[in-house]
Amino acid sequence: MGGLLILKPLTCNAATSAENAETRRDSPTLAERNLLRAMEIADNAFLTHFTENGMARFYNPFNGVRSDEKGSVWMYTSAIEAVNTILHGLKTAKEAGDSSLYEQHFDRYTQQLLDLYDQAAYYLGTFTLTSYTRTNEWTVYGVNRGRSRGEARVDGVENVYDDQMWLVREYLEAYRLTDEKIFLEKAEYLIAYVLDGWDCTIDEHGKERGGITWGPGYVSKHSCSNGPMVSPLVWLHELYNGKRDQITHRFIDPKDRKTRRTAAMKKSDYYLSLAKKIYDWQKRNLLREDGVYADMMGGCTPGKPEMETIDGVVYRRGITCVDRVGPPFTYNSGTMLSGAADLYRATGDKKYAEEGAALSDATFTYFAAKGAELPGYYSYQIDGFRNWFNGVMMRGYVDLYPTYEPVSGYIATFQQNLDYGYDHFLHKGTLPTNLLKGWDAEEEKNKTEGMFSFTFAAEYAVLARYEWSR
Repeated sequence: MGGLLILKPLTCNAATSAENAETRRDSPTLAERNLLRAMEIADNAFLTHFTENGMARFYNPFNGVRSDEKGSVWMYTSAIEAVNTILHGLKTAKEAGDSSLYEQHFDRYTQQLLDLYDQAAYYLGTFTLTSYTRTNEWTVYGVNRGRSRGEARVDGVENVYDDQMWLVREYLEAYRLTDEKIFLEKAEYLIAYVLDGWDCTIDEHGKERGGITWGPGYVSKHSCSNGPMVSPLVWLHELYNGKRDQITHRFIDPKDRKTRRTAAMKKSDYYLSLAKKIYDWQKRNLLREDGVYADMMGGCTPGKPEMETIDGVVYRRGITCVDRVGPPFTYNSGTMLSGAADLYRATGDKKYAEEGAALSDATFTYFAAKGAELPGYYSYQIDGFRNWFNGVMMRGYVDLYPTYEPVSGYIATFQQNLDYGYDHFLHKGTLPTNLLKGWDAEEEKNKTEGMFSFTFAAEYAVLARYEWSR
C-alpha cells in the first residue's frame, strides 16, 4: 500500500452543503446524528493530524499549525479505534434497518483501517527477550515511530505491554468487523507476546505470583497492563469456542517451583482461563476500598528486572511488589467494567455482573462531579491524557448496559458533554480539550491532541451504536 488515505471531512453543521445532502437526513435520529458527528470529527482529524510522515501529535485549528512531534503508537491507536467504532456503528445501523449510511461509508472506512494497519509498521521493531519461561525473538510495536518500517526501537523500556494490548483490542475488533485475517493473526501474535509477560513464577505457597509488568523493562505491575487484556481474551475464547484449535501453554511446575513445562490446550479454554486469571489478579491486588482501581503495584525491590539461572538456563526472576500505589484513573476501572461484562456473557457467572454493577456505581460516584464547571452538567477530570481515559470508562458503561440498566444515566452525561461542546465550540471540525469551557482566548494556546479528537469521534460512534441497540 502507499501512504495513508486522508478522508475528506464530512460536514454535519446546520448549513448542510450540497455534497453531503444525500448523507444527512432532514431530521436524523439521535443515533444517526451521533454517527454523522463521529465521521465529521474523525475525518477532520485525519486531515489535520496526518501527513505522509505519520501522525502529528498536536494541531491548532485557529492558526493551522501542526506540531513536528509525532504521536506515540498509543496515540496512533486512537485513530484505529475511531475508525473501528464508526464501522461498528455503520453495521449496527444496517442491522437496525437503515443501510444508507452503511452503503455510503463502510468501504471507505474499511480502506482507512487497512491503511492504518499498513502504516503502523513504522512503529514495529524486533528484539530478543528473556522471560519467565523462555528466550525468544519478538517483533512488536515500540512506543515511538521509527524512521523506516520495522526499524523502531523496541528493546528495554522502548516497548510496553499495554500498547500491544490496546492494539490487540482494536485488531480483534477490526477482524470482527471486516473478516480480514491479517488483523486476527497480528492480534494473536501480540497476545502471545503479552502473555509471555505474565508472571507465572511460583511463590512460597505454590501459587502463581501473577500480573503483567508495564513492559519487559519494568518491574511494576499496572492496572493498564492487565485490565485491557481481559476483554480481548474473552473475544478469542468466543471466536474459538467449539473449535479444535490448540495452543501451547507455558508454565512452571508448582511442585518444585522451577521446572518449565509446556502443555497443549484448546485455544478456547486457554484464552478464557487467562482472562479469568488476569481479572482476578487485578481485582485482588488493585481494587481500592472505595471501589475503584488503583494505578499499580509498586514498591518493588530491586527496581529493575532480574535474571536467575535454573539448570543452566537463564530466565526472568519473579517479581514481588508490595504496595498498591498511584491515583485512580478512569480507564483502569473502565477496562474492568468491559471485562466484567464480557466474562459474564461468556460464563454466565453472576459474580461478574454484580461486580460490574458495583464498579460502575463506584466509578461514577468517584469520578463524576456535578456542576463543577457548568450547572446541570457532570465534569470529569481532563488534565494529562484523561480525555482518552474517560472514553475507555464510557465504553465500559456501554458494554455493561445490557445487564445493568442504571448505567444509562452515566452514559447520558457523556452524550450531554459532547453535544454541549459540539453545539457551542466546534471550530473547523475540531472540538476543544474542555467540552464544557471551550477554547482559550489566546488562540495560540489552542493546540489540540490528535488522540482527543479521535476519542471524541469514537465516543460519538459508540453512543450511536448504544442508541440503536437500545
